[in-house]
Amino acid sequence: MWRIWLLFDPRRTLIALFTFLFALALLIHFVLLSTDRFNWIEGPRAGHGAAKTAQMSPMPPVVAAVRTDAQGLAK
Repeated sequence: MWRIWLLFDPRRTLIALFTFLFALALLIHFVLLSTDRFNWIEGPRAGHGAAKTAQMSPMPPVVAAVRTDAQGLAK
């Protein structure tokens, strides 16, 4: 295992590793901040519940279809 450090410079390798881990940590935190459940700064959005109930509203009534003849005229 010690021979791998003869191939790679330890200082540059550790700097690259820590830079990657820091970027990954920032990405994970920003993804979590974009969710309602894990947003610890603003908390859940107030309008989120209203949008969910609007999706659950019933469908509008069905309009009766008008029968037409072959020429497209209503009967």
